[in-house]
Amino acid sequence: MSAVNLAGQAFDPLTLEQAAAAIAARGADAPFGYVVTPNADHLVRAATDPSLQAAYRGAMLRLLDSRVVAGLSRLCGLRRPPVVPGSDLTAHLLEHHVRPGERVTIVGLAPQFLPVLTARFRLASPAHLNPPMGFDRDPTSFAAAVNFVRANPARFIFLAVGSPRQERLAAAIAQAGGARGTALCIGASLDFLVGAQHRAPTGFQKVGLEWLFRLANDPSRMARRYLVDSPKIIRLLVKQRLEAG
Repeated sequence: MSAVNLAGQAFDPLTLEQAAAAIAARGADAPFGYVVTPNADHLVRAATDPSLQAAYRGAMLRLLDSRVVAGLSRLCGLRRPPVVPGSDLTAHLLEHHVRPGERVTIVGLAPQFLPVLTARFRLASPAHLNPPMGFDRDPTSFAAAVNFVRANPARFIFLAVGSPRQERLAAAIAQAGGARGTALCIGASLDFLVGAQHRAPTGFQKVGLEWLFRLANDPSRMARRYLVDSPKIIRLLVKQRLEAG
């Protein structure tokens, strides 16, 4: 099935199970590839950021992480891909595809939560780097993160440092060459799994109101994202519909 073009990105029309199976089928020695899961905020940012657009184009899989965007696309009469939230994909891979005792690579996640993660999913001790805040603005720290992933190939590499840092990191690793395995740009997904942050209840998720739960729980950090920046996705989708005639 052909890619679904939406808000300037070509999404892969895969379900969660199909995407997880495709990712899990790649070995730790496979040429490096990475997976992105843009939501409304990411798509709005990418529309005016050529470097982020390039990072998305370089991904081996692009999956839509927004029921809100999917719903708005339907209202605009646009074709839309299946919704595959990055947090759901991460949990599904860890629960159904990571083998007992398998070693994964993680960039991000506070070290005190590693024992919770390894115990819950029966992992070997991960290759782990938690870069400092602002590492993406420090060439030395950013290069260290690139080289860490190159030196620690794994079937699953979790880049959990938030967007757009994780996407730019993934693109830089691919450009540097020599890396192996599959990286997933997953934001706070591991934090949800170990209890470092609380994810919205399932009911909120199913009706596309996960953003409202996060806004209510962290208004100072989320207000601009959800009330100012993310609504700009409507303009992008309407523009696409008008251009399509």
